[in-house]
Amino acid sequence: MKILAFDTSTDALSVALGVWPAPGAEPRRWEHTGPGGAKASAALIPAVMALLQQAGLNLSELDAIAFGRGPGAFTGLRTACAVAQGLAFGADRPVLPVDTLHAMAEEARHHHGVQRVVVVLDARMDEVYTARYQFGPDGAPPTALQVVPPEVVQATAPWVLAGNAFTVHGDRLPTGVPRLSVLPTASAMLRLAPALLAAGHAVPADQAMPLYIRDKVAFTTDERLAQAVTRATTAESPVAPTPTP
Repeated sequence: MKILAFDTSTDALSVALGVWPAPGAEPRRWEHTGPGGAKASAALIPAVMALLQQAGLNLSELDAIAFGRGPGAFTGLRTACAVAQGLAFGADRPVLPVDTLHAMAEEARHHHGVQRVVVVLDARMDEVYTARYQFGPDGAPPTALQVVPPEVVQATAPWVLAGNAFTVHGDRLPTGVPRLSVLPTASAMLRLAPALLAAGHAVPADQAMPLYIRDKVAFTTDERLAQAVTRATTAESPVAPTPTP
């Protein structure tokens, strides 16, 4: 089996190519990482072609092209989806959409050995993307992906928090549980890909779609001003005295 995977949903670009010599065996991998964001659209295709050249493969030899479908940065999701479609159309290959949060949970599992993961991906606009993933023999289907204020996220032992939202929202997220800094990586997508393919998640190129969850990209100037006023008013509000019995 041969799978190309890439993710551009965050500020990091991640590309990986995996070749499995036999079912269940460890794949041989070629990987590339670099800056994401606006630079990803220019760097992604050259990185893909470089990995294929290193592996001595053509696109037409791949079994699938996996891409991070979201949630995440709007521009990054459109970039990944467009490149996956273009490569798959040209090579007549299926595409494999992979949830960004699933890849992050897999990173936490693989590198830290945790089995119960609450993923928190910064969604900007004072919110986070979140979902729960449970691995191992007691594994259960993940919860629905959500975009919520950080205070809404719940995590108690033995669950852990994993993601990239701690710098921005650390004081608003649950305390008392481990916090693991992880990003969605193409290597994590390669580890997930065999099971996702076996479960029938691959689709034709024209069915590759980003997963946004939220349609809005940013607050307007008026909305930011209103929020600032609300925060200032809340901070300055006097605390009501406790009645004397």
